[in-house]
Amino acid sequence: MRAALLLVALVACDTTEVDGEAELRAILGVPDALAVPAFPPENPPTREKVALGRRLFFDRRLSGNGTQACASCHVQELGFADSRTPSVGSTGESLKRQSLGLQNAAYGSTFTWANDGLETLEQQIAVPIRGDHPVELGVSDGLAPEVLARFDGDPEMVALFRAAFPDSPSGATIDKAIFALATFIRTMTSADSPYDHYLAGDSAALSASARRGLALFNGERFECFHCHSGTNLTTSYRDQNTRPGAVSAPFFNNGLYNVGGDGSYPAGDQGLFEVTQNPDDRGMFRPQSLRNVALTAPYMHDGSLATLEDVVRHYAAGGRNVLDGPNAGDGRLSPQKSGLVRGFAVTDQEVADVIAFLESLTDPSFATNPAFTDPP
Repeated sequence: MRAALLLVALVACDTTEVDGEAELRAILGVPDALAVPAFPPENPPTREKVALGRRLFFDRRLSGNGTQACASCHVQELGFADSRTPSVGSTGESLKRQSLGLQNAAYGSTFTWANDGLETLEQQIAVPIRGDHPVELGVSDGLAPEVLARFDGDPEMVALFRAAFPDSPSGATIDKAIFALATFIRTMTSADSPYDHYLAGDSAALSASARRGLALFNGERFECFHCHSGTNLTTSYRDQNTRPGAVSAPFFNNGLYNVGGDGSYPAGDQGLFEVTQNPDDRGMFRPQSLRNVALTAPYMHDGSLATLEDVVRHYAAGGRNVLDGPNAGDGRLSPQKSGLVRGFAVTDQEVADVIAFLESLTDPSFATNPAFTDPP
């Protein structure tokens, strides 16, 4: 995969080392409640890369036809997710999956919904920029010179590229854009929700309903915590201090489909199987962070569950029974389904309590943080 080769073929870039955790926190805006995210040594964070990445994130010129930016599918008030199901690329092609929220994306052990080969933001960002199946930003090899010329012809962008990569004699390149975007996305940290205040000792930060929901969430009957635990509410996690041997890269089949009764998901969208071609990986998807989850509806990789209540009841049922159509099948009986998705009895009050807890994960300051907006 082209993305997997990205770090092998990089042009000369700034490799200035950043001294000390305090400086890293200042550059990336990491609050004390979070660890410093991991980053590849060839792309150390700098304020200049953050500034360039922020500009590029909102710039429609970073698409083959100049019609779409990263921000077109990652909207701040939606947790940098997309309410469209599925998302749509710059050429109008429908994508297979819903765009993911970007809050705390830097802490993933892998990236996208289901690809165990994308282990850094740099590798992941290459996919929407350069990928052609499906086309997202659509910067093909043939269009890349035209796209880069747009920035090389803009004095302000020339200055931003030069400041971000002072050791490189070339102008704009796709790899530099990827490095800058990755650095900007690493600043998208979220840790100011009512739940965070509760963890910090403010017992009044959560309602009684949300506290009951938290207990259910972490209980063995609901079993949510097995996939959504830790600082980022997901077991797919890595930070700068995580030892290589301790990195967890989990994928699960949650019984959303059981096409043909053999555990399959809809053709062409079978999760990790699309990468590995291992039949045991059918329907395997990465557990996403639940931070700001109330902002990122609809849910699941294909947006097939509209509300948080639908999600809770899906797990209570032990999967979903699709009664008709090409994807008919009883996910509750899927042979590929995780053993953690067993189903359980639930009351309406318990559903409401778990939803209240999930809503307490919303960080209002993240959705309005001016550091993440389109720069003037």
